[in-house]
Amino acid sequence: MSLTLDERVAALSAALDAGEGRLPAPLVARTRALVARVQERAGLSAEHTVVALAGATGSGKSSLFNALVGADLAATGTRRPTTSHPLAVVVGDTPDATGPAQLLDWLEVGRRHALPAGPVARAAGGSDEDAATPAVRRARRGRGDGLPAGLVLLDLPDHDSVVVEHRVRAERLVARADLLVWVVDPQKYADAALHERYLRPLAGHDDVVVLVLNQADRLTERDVAAVLGDLRGLAAADGLDRARVVAASARTGAGVDELRSLVAEAVERREATTRRFGADLRAAAQEVLDACGAAPRGRGRRAGTDDLLDALEDAAGVPTVVTAVRRSAVRRAAARTGWPPVRWLARFRPDPLRRLHLAPRPAAQAEVTRTSLPPAGPAQRARAATAVRDHADAALVGAPDAWALAARARLDISGLPDALDHAVARTPLLPERAVWWWRAVGALQWLLLAAAVAGALWLGGIALLAYLQLPDPVTPVWGPAPAPTVLLVGGVLAGLLVAALGALAGRVGARRRARAARRRLRSAVAEVARRLVLAPLAEESAALEACRTQAARAAGR
Repeated sequence: MSLTLDERVAALSAALDAGEGRLPAPLVARTRALVARVQERAGLSAEHTVVALAGATGSGKSSLFNALVGADLAATGTRRPTTSHPLAVVVGDTPDATGPAQLLDWLEVGRRHALPAGPVARAAGGSDEDAATPAVRRARRGRGDGLPAGLVLLDLPDHDSVVVEHRVRAERLVARADLLVWVVDPQKYADAALHERYLRPLAGHDDVVVLVLNQADRLTERDVAAVLGDLRGLAAADGLDRARVVAASARTGAGVDELRSLVAEAVERREATTRRFGADLRAAAQEVLDACGAAPRGRGRRAGTDDLLDALEDAAGVPTVVTAVRRSAVRRAAARTGWPPVRWLARFRPDPLRRLHLAPRPAAQAEVTRTSLPPAGPAQRARAATAVRDHADAALVGAPDAWALAARARLDISGLPDALDHAVARTPLLPERAVWWWRAVGALQWLLLAAAVAGALWLGGIALLAYLQLPDPVTPVWGPAPAPTVLLVGGVLAGLLVAALGALAGRVGARRRARAARRRLRSAVAEVARRLVLAPLAEESAALEACRTQAARAAGR
């Protein structure tokens, strides 16, 4: 489905916005100027079609202009045939009317004439019949259709003028005209400057370009056919293979009616403006699309991200923290489940997490705490920086250099150490409260110790009675031994066995908590990577894709 001019302008503008700072600055400036020009033209009279006659010095452009309008309005000459200022003829309206006046002001054309619509007749302000050239007189007597209302016909300055100002005026109007009629002569129709500077940039504008071989009366019919064939071949090489080619003579009037009919058809269909600027927008969009390059061929996102996270984990000291979590969990379990008489000795061993300033604490405090982890060594820092660069290169492989450099510039490698340290500091590593089974085992230990103490006191009491030579009390026997002995020995042995089982369970739990802490730390490191590395790369990739997509849409791909 073909886009409207407004839709094409919107797509191209979106592509430029997405590629701002990445696309070549001259291309962006040139394309934004085109977009502004199209929008300006869209706001002017849609009832008028601007047809410009462009050509080199001596091509007979002004004579052909006079033959088309049937009046000697454009000055011609034989010694120095040159046009320095543009001339406009408005057909079917006055140049002072709002629509034509605004359009001509935008074109910056000051010399203006009015011409009635219909059969070619003398224009207002034209010369007398006797003073007209033979070609003009023949045009006035012609029976073909005249120029239609709504035509704004321009005679441009010579595009090869030695005066720079004249060339600038011609180029400005060439960029703003709806239909371009390029007038060439038999001597300079193959001029390299004409084709390379003017026609080749119009590739794809076949519908709005007409090539007129003027002064055809100087050639034989055979030579005219040969030159026209050569001109068509050159036009095809310029990308204008469907451009219409006409042989004419302003002196004899040959071909003038055919050219007038082509102009009249374009004006009556009122499609020249849309086709001209649509072609301009498509060509500019194709340039933007080419500047975006091919779609990046990034490797698997997950594999690349895993390599990056591994390097950042190492730089953040995650292995050291995981080891500290495991040892701290073992220490805490021993302090809660060990045999009470010796349990207090574990408290003299330093807590690995506390030494790193990573002991369990409230979240608000963790947000403002820095760790005491040793800084990453040169090898770790180099590995992290290399991983970041490699990930960026892999994500944008195949992208233009400007996009890759812009992506690298957005990566905050210098901020990674502090961000990683903060991420580790605020990650909950161990629960603040004791595990439920620690409390249960601790209570059992105290019960067993109480039994052992009770047995010891019982035995001590029996020994005291024996020392005082008092009658021995009746001591119950539990199994193979007296009850006090069972309480003492059983309490101690059971306490030691429970402590051993608690230590074993504590180590198993410590490994499980270390694995959980590693997962949380990796998530924290991944968040840092997402914020400082992955998100900027994703934004650049998305901008590149948006630029390519919108440019392709504007180019009609």
